[in-house]
Amino acid sequence: MNQLLSKSLPSFIWHFIKPYQSIAFLFVMLTFLAGFWGPFNSILIKHIINLLPQISQSNLSLLIWPATLIVINFIVFDNFTWRSVGYVNYKYQAIIKNQIISQVLNFVLGSSHQYFQDNLSGRISNQITTLADNVELILHRISMDFIRGASLLIVSFITAYFVNPMFFYIMVSWFIAFTTFSVYMSRRLVYFADIHAKSESVVSGQLVDCITNQSNVRIFSRRNFEISRMLPFLFANQKAFQAQEWFILILNCVQGLLIAIMMGFSAFFLVYLYGKNAITIGDFALIFGLSMELGHMMWYTMSRIDEFNQAIGKCKQSLNALIIPPEIFDKSSHELSVYEGKIEFQEVKFQYKDTKAIFQNKSVKIEAGQKVGLVGHSGGGKSTFVNLILRLYDITQGRILIDNQNICEVTQNSLRQNISMIPQDPSLFHRSLMDNIRYGRIEATDEEVIKASQKAHAHEFISKLQEGYNALVGERGIKLSGGQRQRIAIARAFLKNAPILILDEATSQLDSLTEQYIQESLWELMQGKTTLVIAHRLSTLLHMDRILVFDQGIIVEDGTHQSLLSQNGAYAKLWKTQIGGFLLDEDTTED
Repeated sequence: MNQLLSKSLPSFIWHFIKPYQSIAFLFVMLTFLAGFWGPFNSILIKHIINLLPQISQSNLSLLIWPATLIVINFIVFDNFTWRSVGYVNYKYQAIIKNQIISQVLNFVLGSSHQYFQDNLSGRISNQITTLADNVELILHRISMDFIRGASLLIVSFITAYFVNPMFFYIMVSWFIAFTTFSVYMSRRLVYFADIHAKSESVVSGQLVDCITNQSNVRIFSRRNFEISRMLPFLFANQKAFQAQEWFILILNCVQGLLIAIMMGFSAFFLVYLYGKNAITIGDFALIFGLSMELGHMMWYTMSRIDEFNQAIGKCKQSLNALIIPPEIFDKSSHELSVYEGKIEFQEVKFQYKDTKAIFQNKSVKIEAGQKVGLVGHSGGGKSTFVNLILRLYDITQGRILIDNQNICEVTQNSLRQNISMIPQDPSLFHRSLMDNIRYGRIEATDEEVIKASQKAHAHEFISKLQEGYNALVGERGIKLSGGQRQRIAIARAFLKNAPILILDEATSQLDSLTEQYIQESLWELMQGKTTLVIAHRLSTLLHMDRILVFDQGIIVEDGTHQSLLSQNGAYAKLWKTQIGGFLLDEDTTED
């Protein structure tokens, strides 16, 4: 069953932090203590400054303890805490990030067939990495500055109050005004960050689409067209970036002005109170130092809030794009048990979104071990028929049974583990040939892989490669010819050896001689299996037990090759159209 992940960002983050609650608490406490170093240092320097007028050669020892405490303060509240925080990050940061990527990938791989048709693969992968990177930024980078800033702020306020309550009121009033303005304005940054993240995702998806189809770009000489086509997407991304950066620039200008105002008030009252002997020289240095440190810390923290809001915007955008409830999900944990391989459609109705129904009350039974051909014009419903058996889509009403088990009431994994599929255009991983063939049965030995390759007549060309079965096939198998990719797919099916076999134009990309060999091997593979064969080349169906003729979702004819020819109906017309004058020549010879 597909693992559920929350679309709410706080819940999503908590899902990954929850197993490490004690570590997270330690991380927070260490980071909070790290904020004590600055104010404590200023307090110790204040005492040293106040002691200096009283120091002579005879009592220099009075400075030893404050100086020693400065060193201890550095060791404990700066060096030790930050190194400990660094160790926590070293230990758990990569683990949590990897868990985010793997669990989100697991969720996405469980999405519906329609989801992958509607979204570019490059955009999906970019959204996953963007989400993981920005959650990592929030948890391990920005949170450190926020927690440290909070502790520095608390200690600074307390220290200022005991020097003179006036400085406490100045700092608190300024902090409230500065924070209110910054947070209010930064909320707008979420909007700009969201727009920018979307535009970056679109650019990434378009780049992947272009590069993936680089062969078409070359064949049709469309390099200039692709560049010009990218310009609007790049320009939109540029505008989104500039709008975001302009807003940040204006925000920082106002923040800088507010910091200058705070320091100005502090300086004025320091001079005023010192003139009245209300504060010492050490107090003067302490408050002025705290004011500068507080201003710098708030500036930096608010800039991190900007970054935080941008990260929030990117995370929400990625979650909205990735965490989409699956249209097809396991209704139970019951696994399909195939002991014969009988397939039955019972009054099945199905339609794609926003289209008219393709199947209306379709009922058909395919007996165990039957070899059934599916023919008809494009759009007739052949591919939909097998896609429904694979449960790539859910039917609107009715039932599809395999050995009297409703496929909607068994797990999708168990259903597809019992079906071997050889598509017309097989897709391969950018991995070795051995890995690609073994994908049919992961636990297979090298010897079993080679045996399956021999049956698929793939061993011949693989053994001629310099690296043999260890040769990489390139992205989507681009280093192989169409026929070679087809033979790899057939080898997978031999290796998987599932009780139900579906062939979708499995030999369409093979030359005549290789097809003859493959047909013999496929015929061997079909033995004892329920087999469905989608074919436009009708000569491949001569030995099928049955042929179903589809026309606009309706099975208009059902029978063997010879019986359908004798009916002189839709199948006979397809046969005559495809073979041209072959039958006529044969009839003429007989005459």
